[in-house]
Amino acid sequence: MTAQHYTAALALALFTIAPAAIGAGPDAARGRYLIAISGCNDCHTPGYAQQGERIPEAERLTGMSVGFSGPWGVSYPANLRLGASLLGEGDWMAMARRSGLPPMPWTALQAMSDDDLRSIYRYLRGLGAAGQPAPTALAPGQAINTPHFVFVPQMPGAK
Repeated sequence: MTAQHYTAALALALFTIAPAAIGAGPDAARGRYLIAISGCNDCHTPGYAQQGERIPEAERLTGMSVGFSGPWGVSYPANLRLGASLLGEGDWMAMARRSGLPPMPWTALQAMSDDDLRSIYRYLRGLGAAGQPAPTALAPGQAINTPHFVFVPQMPGAK
């Protein structure tokens, strides 16, 4: 085997056994996979855009105090781990099915099967509660006291 084959085999083994290391079962392993391919860490894990997979799994999905501002006001990526720890499975699934503020891709959650959402919930529960709640969303026109990304279209050449 080449070094690339060894690396690929090791990565596959770690991906497979990591959920077991946090006390998760096969449903949670699927949840871990769904979280990864859905890009949940991009917004819900502080520093993920800069550090990616270098952030330990035990530190992920704790929400951010960096907001996203636009015509809707300011929204913040929720602490998914606290949410899953505070809600029963049915309540968590109902929350995932509702619509909310941008830029969260609510339609992607709504398109997931009940089994997919249960798997994500079980993965989050397996990680356990960690971190603090994200700031509360702000209505349009309220003062923004946190760092935030501005989601307002810009015209080419505008200053």
